[in-house]
Amino acid sequence: MSTQFPFTAVVGQEDLQLALLLNAVAPNIGGVLVRGEKGTAKSTAVRALSALLPEVSVIPGCRFSCDPTSPDPSCPDGPHTPGSAAARPARMVELPVGASEDRLVGALDIERALAEGVKAFEPGLLASAHRGILYVDEVNLLHDHLVDLLLDAAAMGASYVEREGVSVRHAARFLLVGTMNPEEGELRPQLLDRFGLTVEVAASRETDQRVEVVRRRLAYDDDPAGFAAQWAGEEAAVRQRIRAARELLSSVRLGDGALRQIAATCSAFEVDGMRADIVMARTATALAAWAGRTDVIAEDVRQAALLALPHRRRRAPFDAPGLDEDKLDQTLEESSGSSGDDDPDPDGPGGGGGQPSPDAGPQDDGGGAASEGGESEATGAGAGEQAPVRAAEPFRTKALNVPGIGEGAAGRRSRARTAQGRTTGARRPQGALTKLHLAATVQAAAPHQRARGRSGTGLVLRRDDLRQAVREGRESNLVLFVVDASGSMAARQRMGAVKGAVLSLLLDAYQRRDKVGLVTFRGTTADVALPPTSSVDAAAARLESLPTGGRTPLAAGLLRAHEVLRVERLRDPARRALVVVVTDGRATGGPEPVALAGRAARLFAAEGVASVVVDCESGPVRLGLAGRLAGELGGTAATLDELRADSIAGLVRDVRGMSRRAA
Repeated sequence: MSTQFPFTAVVGQEDLQLALLLNAVAPNIGGVLVRGEKGTAKSTAVRALSALLPEVSVIPGCRFSCDPTSPDPSCPDGPHTPGSAAARPARMVELPVGASEDRLVGALDIERALAEGVKAFEPGLLASAHRGILYVDEVNLLHDHLVDLLLDAAAMGASYVEREGVSVRHAARFLLVGTMNPEEGELRPQLLDRFGLTVEVAASRETDQRVEVVRRRLAYDDDPAGFAAQWAGEEAAVRQRIRAARELLSSVRLGDGALRQIAATCSAFEVDGMRADIVMARTATALAAWAGRTDVIAEDVRQAALLALPHRRRRAPFDAPGLDEDKLDQTLEESSGSSGDDDPDPDGPGGGGGQPSPDAGPQDDGGGAASEGGESEATGAGAGEQAPVRAAEPFRTKALNVPGIGEGAAGRRSRARTAQGRTTGARRPQGALTKLHLAATVQAAAPHQRARGRSGTGLVLRRDDLRQAVREGRESNLVLFVVDASGSMAARQRMGAVKGAVLSLLLDAYQRRDKVGLVTFRGTTADVALPPTSSVDAAAARLESLPTGGRTPLAAGLLRAHEVLRVERLRDPARRALVVVVTDGRATGGPEPVALAGRAARLFAAEGVASVVVDCESGPVRLGLAGRLAGELGGTAATLDELRADSIAGLVRDVRGMSRRAA
């Protein structure tokens, strides 16, 4: 058995350690979400925590870790008779990103069902984690349906399994810890809210601290057991402090003053619902117990807010999490009744929550800049670079789906054959059997039982009887945006609306778990502003800072996008692409720009790439160039208004053009 890196030897991650320890004292806080860049000891600290938790008393032989003093009356291994008890260390169960639903919640014991003809339940990871830690590394990459099951169990303290003739309910109370790197994509806001606390971690920029990190890591790698022995005293002290805090927790008093501060803080930061208030109250109480006090003080409330609110106050998916500490201090002071300043400084700190001045927007100089761009376009001179335009307010878009049935990574956009989802049929397995279709297997074997000399209750099976379940769900796609940033777009003062539309589509991609990429073209060239990534936040940031101006090298933009797709297809062949071209359809610059753009567009059509052209042309006279481009691409054209979900204008849901990987 390998020796874990000691929890107390972790350097420079005090907030992370505190959040984990508070949950060890009071598991009903709801767990911890640890966000941070790679190589910041996230996983190391979480795995080391399990060694500090007190032992748990269990009923011998119970697969669900029932407490002998209060066994679960619904335990599938029950009923339990009072009597013997055994102590064992608290478990840390790790949920792999690629785990199946059966592995998480449990399922019918297929071996016993086929061999003995009985219905028996095989527990999953939720049962193993009961009264311990359930750890999900890279939780932002976990399939959505698994996250939903996981968080439902964490909220209810029980797991319900209704499948394949099995109906089981068992207790599932555990300390839920998730780690994630935001560069690889975010969790949905409603899932963020289900974690009790959140911590942002980053590598130290202090030389001495970095030296100490390396020194300890090298010492541990050279002699894990010896290094752990050096920290045994500190580990034992923390373990004893956790026990003492647990015993003191029920005696901690949360007074009316502290409750008013909690309520005022949650109200000031405009968090939704009441979960934040409850989590803050539990966290403040745990902080007092951890400090050995029986009264909650203002500092406990402040620390609880810093841990419980940053991920709950996000107003939009692309807003960075965080908390304005000046505003927090002011709110706590006012709610305590000690503040007599009723005239806040109008020129006070401009931190979180401040609204930008409506007079500061780029629309004030948009007319002048647009006129210059339009003049340059008309005279044939290249327009200079113009300042980035702020995006208009995003809106809910209509669904754009790739046609056919794919086999890509699970998501929420296009139809696909997936390991999860609804069962649509059965087939003979091709290679290893991964998901048995029980009814089809029994049906295939049943006619041959007499010929096989069956006796008793067991079913006589052959390899040819096995049937693989065919399931259909939704996949995520690569949504590649090809955005016209030329002067012709800025001249009509449309770039704000265009950016708002692209931001809306990015929000849709965020919710559907897509990868996104961004190609822009203007002047004489096209640039990959963002290579394909799962971080939609990064795409939104690049879009916000996108400048405009110059001619319209449409062919260059399409060819660059074609190259991006070619490379991405080599990296991830199963992921189908949806190309979204945002332009008015004009093509200028270079010899025969229109003909060259048409040839570039036909490359996408020849390969069956699904595409949609967002037509940005405006004005009383329309040339219909974007519609022609859509025809060359083999895709669909839609105006900005037609993208809106509440628009009465029709928009084809499945983008025309058969993907070369479509069924």
